[in-house]
Amino acid sequence: MNDDKRAAPDDASLSRRALLACAGAAAAGTLTGAGPASFPIIDTHLHLYDATRPQGAPFPKTPHPPPFLPSDYSERAKPLGISGGIVVEASPWVEDNLWVLMTIEKAPIIVGLIGCLDPTKPEFREYLDRYHRNKLFLGIRYGNVWEGHDIVQAVENPLFIENMKAFAQTGLTYEIANPRFDLIDATVRLTDKVPDLRIVLGHLQALPLPADPSTLKTYENTLKELRSRKLYAKISGVPRANSVDEYDPALYKPMLDFLWDIFGEDYVVYAGVNKAPLEILRTYFMAKGRPAAEKYFWKNSVPAFRWIKRDPAQPQIA
Repeated sequence: MNDDKRAAPDDASLSRRALLACAGAAAAGTLTGAGPASFPIIDTHLHLYDATRPQGAPFPKTPHPPPFLPSDYSERAKPLGISGGIVVEASPWVEDNLWVLMTIEKAPIIVGLIGCLDPTKPEFREYLDRYHRNKLFLGIRYGNVWEGHDIVQAVENPLFIENMKAFAQTGLTYEIANPRFDLIDATVRLTDKVPDLRIVLGHLQALPLPADPSTLKTYENTLKELRSRKLYAKISGVPRANSVDEYDPALYKPMLDFLWDIFGEDYVVYAGVNKAPLEILRTYFMAKGRPAAEKYFWKNSVPAFRWIKRDPAQPQIA
């Protein structure tokens, strides 16, 4: 799995240096904004796993990782003001879709699952019909995360296209990850063939901006085309100033400005359960105004994933 390979979400505390950096940037007008927002937050990307199961777990790949279950997530999320989270698959095993659904059934802080089904397989529609019946099954993720998953090749496969047309009719969400330029181009070709898909581009901020101006312009135009097709960008992390726990807001701003200029306030969604990046992102988006910040931190996640409120603390669009 070419995803976040930490044994558990990193909850590094916001260092004094990061706080000073935020404050200094705000004073300089580069990251101005209000203090902590009072509105709730929906985290659109978390992983659950339990390698102590008899069959083990394909993620994380570190030796003997401790389980990370809804109770662990709740302990990390609630102090940050996060009132709900969406599980994103952390296993290519079909049976693990059911394992997650059973695990979150009595955990109302989890509002749904983006599962893993392979649309290149003949049995895809059978599994889709089975899992679609569960209201907590919000969609699938497919791109290049797992060995054998390759949307760049799949988009030329007639079976994949037919399965994606069937998928689009369910109204579920299709998340594409992990970001590479060829994956972004393949997404354009997919939406040419299946225009009514609802798509979220996962971890989009993790793809470094091209240094070559002409390549950067091409990438920008491609993303603008996808934005015109109403695709969402999931912004799920910020760069660290070093490999330990210090975050530098200045490193993040150029990428965030780039994505904001393309996707605007209506097609970005929040993800993460780490304090330091959350504070940086909160400062940035509050500078855009409270309505824009609320869209990023929870409102846009409703049309993007169509999750259902399960807990009184979770927000709901009137």
